[in-house]
Amino acid sequence: MTIDTITKKEFSDMIRVAAHRLEKNAKFVNSLNVFPVPDGDTGTNMSLTVQSGFKSVNESEADTVGRLGKALAKGLLMGARGNSGVITSQLFRGFSKSIEAKDDLTAADLAKAFDDGVKTAYKAVMKPVEGTILTVAKYGANSAMDATKSSEDVAVIMQAAVKGAKVGLAKTPSLLPVLKEVGVVDSGGQGLVFIYEGFLEALTGEVSSESEEYTPDEGEMDEMVNATHHQSVQGQFTNEDIKNGYCTEMMVELGQNPTSDETFDNDTMRDYLDTIGDSLIVVSDDEVVKVHVHTNYPRKVWEEGRKFGSLVKVKIDNMRIQHETIVDGDETAPAATAVATKSSEPVDYAVIAVSSGEGLSDLYKSLGVTNIISGGQTMNPSTNDIVDAINSSNAKRAIVLPNNGNIVMAAKQAAGLVDIPVAIVPTKTISQGMTAMLSFNPEADIDENQENMEDSLDTVKSGQVTQAIRNTSIDGLEITKGHFMGIVDGKIEVDDKDIVKTTEEMLDKMIDEDSEVITILVGKDGNDQDAQTISDYLSDKYEDLETEIHQGDQPVYPYLVAVE
Repeated sequence: MTIDTITKKEFSDMIRVAAHRLEKNAKFVNSLNVFPVPDGDTGTNMSLTVQSGFKSVNESEADTVGRLGKALAKGLLMGARGNSGVITSQLFRGFSKSIEAKDDLTAADLAKAFDDGVKTAYKAVMKPVEGTILTVAKYGANSAMDATKSSEDVAVIMQAAVKGAKVGLAKTPSLLPVLKEVGVVDSGGQGLVFIYEGFLEALTGEVSSESEEYTPDEGEMDEMVNATHHQSVQGQFTNEDIKNGYCTEMMVELGQNPTSDETFDNDTMRDYLDTIGDSLIVVSDDEVVKVHVHTNYPRKVWEEGRKFGSLVKVKIDNMRIQHETIVDGDETAPAATAVATKSSEPVDYAVIAVSSGEGLSDLYKSLGVTNIISGGQTMNPSTNDIVDAINSSNAKRAIVLPNNGNIVMAAKQAAGLVDIPVAIVPTKTISQGMTAMLSFNPEADIDENQENMEDSLDTVKSGQVTQAIRNTSIDGLEITKGHFMGIVDGKIEVDDKDIVKTTEEMLDKMIDEDSEVITILVGKDGNDQDAQTISDYLSDKYEDLETEIHQGDQPVYPYLVAVE
C-alpha cells in the first residue's frame, strides 16, 4: 500500500515509536562506546533527548505537521544531553525548520527535511568529523533524496533513509581511526539508525528484527568494545583547529528600528554568519532572534543584527583557543538536576559547577562556586538543566564549569538561550574545575576570568581509578575484568588487581619535577585508610611534595587525584 503523505497523526506516531525504540536499545548503544568501566551513556543521552522531544510533541496542541515539528525541535533543544544529544537536537532542528510551513509531508518534503537537518547539524558542530553520527545522517539523507527520483511513497523514502544510514554506519570504522582500531561502529550513529528504524516502523508497522533489543554476549562484547577512553565523535581535533577567537552573542528585538528594509529570515542570517564564524546557534521566533557564534568579526555580527531590529543584549568573550574531548557516562544514571534556589536579590557573579558527590560539592563551594548542578561522569545534565541553573542564580553574569568533555556542548548551547553573559570554561575533569576556581577573581570582568581560568587548566594532571568490567586490550595494555585501572588524562596507564598499588603506580606516572601538590579525592567506593596508605607512600618517595586527602563521595571512581 502506497503512503502518499505523513499527517500530524503519523508524524506524532513516528516520534513516539522512535523514542520507544531508542529507549529499548539504549544499553546496546552505550556498549559501543564504553571503555571497560560502567560509565557509557551515548544511548542514554540520545534516548533522554528524544524522550524530551516526544514529550513536547505529545503536549503540543499543534494542528499541522509543521507546528508539531517546531514543538519537537524545542523539546530536543532543551532536553539535549551530552554531545550526542546536542547533535541529535541540531539534526532535527534543521528537519523541523524545513517542514514548518507544511500541513502534511510528501515524500519529497520528508527527504528534503532529512537533507536540511544534515546541513544544520554540520554547521552547528565546531569542526565536523566524518565517521560519526553526522556521516550516518548524511548517508541517510542522500539515500532518501535519491529515492524521490523514482517514488512518491513516503514509506519508500523512509526505507531508503534507513538503508542509507546503515550504509553510513558501516563505513564509520573506516573513516574514524579510533573506531577502526577497536572494531566498533560509531555509537551516536547507531543511535540515529534506531531513530530512523522507529520512524519506519510507525509508517509501515514492520519491525527490523536484526537489531531489536540486541544484547551481545560477553565474548562479543570483549571483541566489540575495546574503545579508547574519552575518544569519540569530536574528540579527534586539537587546539590549532579553532580559528575564531571571540565568543559573540546578541539578542535582537525584530522590527524595532531596523537599519534595512530586508525581511528577516533565520536561514539567511545563519548562512551569512556561517561565513564569518563557527559554533553557530541562531534561534528565533516572530519577535526575537538570539545568536551565538565564534568569530573574529564581532562587529559584523552586530551589524547584521541591526538590519532587522534593535540590539537589546550583546556580549563578547575573548576566548583562549581551546579544544574539547568527548567522555561518555553511565546508562543507569538519573537525570541531572540543578541544586539551587532562585536568589531573592540579584548577584553580580554566579559560578556554576557540575559535580556528583556531596563531598565534591562542598569542596567546590569552599572554592567559591555558588551553584551546583548535580551530575557529571555518570549523569550528563541537559541543556535545560544548565539553563535552569543559570536563571535560578539570579546573577548578572555567570561562569559554567562542565567538568566533563561530554557536557561542554550542552553548556554552550545553554549559554545561547539565556539573557545574561555566560562564559563556558571547558573543564573536562573535576580536578580541572577545582584548579580553574583558584584563578577566579570576583572583582575581574568575565572575559578576564575566562581567560585566566582556561590558562590554568594546563597546570593540573587528572587521574582516575576505577574497576574494569570486562577483559580488553588497549594501546598494548592488557586489561583484566575485575582489576583496577589507573587512567591519566583519558588514557589507561595501569592495570592491577590491587587498588592501592594501581593508584600508587598511576601517581608515579603523573608526578614530574614540576609537581608540588597532590590531592586525593575519596569516592563512595574508596576508604580513608587506603587513601592514607597512598599518601604515606608519596611522602616516603617524594619528600618535597604536599599531599591532601578530601572526601569526595563521587560514584564510579573510588579515587580521583590531581597533580599540580
